[in-house]
Amino acid sequence: MYIHLGMGVVVREEDVVGIFDMENTTVSGATRVFLKRAQKENLVEDVCYDLPRSIVVCRDYIGGERVYITQIAPATLLKRSRAEIGGIALRPHAKGL
Repeated sequence: MYIHLGMGVVVREEDVVGIFDMENTTVSGATRVFLKRAQKENLVEDVCYDLPRSIVVCRDYIGGERVYITQIAPATLLKRSRAEIGGIALRPHAKGL
């Protein structure tokens, strides 16, 4: 399954490490340090035309990480996925999928 992040960028659902609300998480110093490091290492990709709403952290094919900044709300990204946390489905899977 794939998740569309915006501007034609899609990621494999199993590569998503976390989806974070930009407004809430950038308040934390640890998040700002993480984003600065990721930008310094050219790991950040901006995939939005408008005001950013989410930070999506993914594994890349080499085993590293990739950080996407997107205008799509975290709740919408979650709905687009078949996400599970601790084996508990956050959204019921459709039958046959």
